[in-house]
Amino acid sequence: MTVGRTEEPASQAGTSAVSGSLRAQRRRILLSGTIGTTIEWFDFLLYGLIAPVVFEPLFFPRANELVGTVAVLSTFAIGYAARPLGGAFFGHFGDRVGRKPVMFATLILMGACTTLIGLLPSYATIGVAAPILLTFLRFVQGIALGGETVGAVIMATEGAPHGKRGGYAGFIQVGAAAGSVLAALSASLVAGMGDDARLSWGWRIPFLCSAVLVIVGVYVRAKIDESAVFKAATKTAVKRVPLLAALRAEPRACITVFLCTIAETSMLQLFTVYILVYGKQVLHLESAVMLQGVLIGNIVGIFSTPLFGRLSDFIGRKVMLASSLIIGVLYVLFVFFPLLRTHDHTLVVLAIAIPPALIQTLLFSTEGSFYAELFRDAARRFSGLGVSRQLGGVLGGFFPLIATSLVAASGSIWSVIWYYTGISAISLTAVLSARETSRETLA
Repeated sequence: MTVGRTEEPASQAGTSAVSGSLRAQRRRILLSGTIGTTIEWFDFLLYGLIAPVVFEPLFFPRANELVGTVAVLSTFAIGYAARPLGGAFFGHFGDRVGRKPVMFATLILMGACTTLIGLLPSYATIGVAAPILLTFLRFVQGIALGGETVGAVIMATEGAPHGKRGGYAGFIQVGAAAGSVLAALSASLVAGMGDDARLSWGWRIPFLCSAVLVIVGVYVRAKIDESAVFKAATKTAVKRVPLLAALRAEPRACITVFLCTIAETSMLQLFTVYILVYGKQVLHLESAVMLQGVLIGNIVGIFSTPLFGRLSDFIGRKVMLASSLIIGVLYVLFVFFPLLRTHDHTLVVLAIAIPPALIQTLLFSTEGSFYAELFRDAARRFSGLGVSRQLGGVLGGFFPLIATSLVAASGSIWSVIWYYTGISAISLTAVLSARETSRETLA
C-alpha cells in the first residue's frame, strides 16, 4: 500500500486554478489602474501647482500680473475643455474595441504630452510660438485624460466581486492622492530653488520624469485582460454608436454624472489649484507653506481613500457623496478662509490639508463606483460615463479662472464662496435624486 499525499480531485483543482487566476487578474487591474491614476494626477496637477511660480514669467512675460494669471489659468482650463472630446473618442472605442487598448493609448499619449511640456523652449527663445505650443500640448493632454480618468475606474468596478466594488474603485483613487503627493513634492522642490535655477532648468525635471512613470504603467497594463462583465455584454450585437445608445436609454444617468462632476472638479480646483493663486496674490502667503498643506493632506488621503471606498459598500454611495458636498460647503463658509487669513503657518497648512485628507476623499473614493454603476449596460458604459463626466469637468475645470475673475470684479472672496456653494447645491440635488447603486449587480 502506498502512503502519500491525497491528490486534489480534478474538478476541484480546476476550480482552484480558475479562482487563483481571477484573483491575480483583479490584482493586476488594481495595480494597473492605480499606477495609471497616479500618472494621470501627477501629470495634470503638476502644471497647476507649478504654474503660479514658473509659467507666467516664462510663457506670458509681457502681460501684467492679473492678465498673466488669467492667461496661465486659461491654459490650465483648456485641458479640461478638451476632455469631452477624449471622453467621446476613447469612450466609443472603449465600448466597441475594448477597455485595454484604449487604456494603452491614453497612458502613452498623456505621458508624451507631459514630457514634451518639459522640453518646450520659453517665450524668450521662440516668442509667441511658446505659449501656442504649451496650449496645444495641454489640449492634447486633456483629450488623453478624457479617456484615462474613466477607463481605469470602469475596469476596476467591472472586475470587482459583488459587494466590494466601492473598495476596488476606492483603491484605484489612491492613485489620485499619490499623484498629488508626487506633484506637490515636485512643485515644492521647484518653488524652493533660486529664481535662476528654477526658471532655467529646475521646472523641467518633474515633467521629464513622467516618461519613467509611463514606462512602468505600460508594462503593468500589458498583463491585464478585459472584464467578464464587458465580454458578456459584447457577445451579442455591439452598439454602432454607444454614446447615442447611452443618451437614449439612460439619460438620467448621464445627467446625474454631469451635475455631480461639476462640484467634484470645482472642489479639487478650489482646494488645490485656485488657493495657491489667491493665497499668493491676495493673502501674500508663501507658496512653500501652502504646498505643505497639499502634500500632508494627500499623504493622509492615500490611507483614507480606500477605507472610505470600502465604507461605501456598507452604508451606500449617496451618504458618502452627500456628506462630502455638505461638509465642503460648511468648511468653505466658516473655516477655510478664516484660517488662511490668520497667516499662521500651522493653521494655513492645516486649512489646506483637511480637504484632501477627508472632505474631498469622501467624494473621490466613492464617485468612481457610483458613476459606473449608474449605467446598467456595459456595452455603452464607457461612452455614456466618459462624455457626461468630462462635460461636467469642463465647468469645474474653469473654476480657478472664474474665481479669479469674480474676485477681480467684486474685490471680495465672498463672490467665490457663493459661487462654490451654488455649484455644490446643484450637485447635491443630483445625488439625492439618484438611485442607490451599491447593492445592485453589474451583470
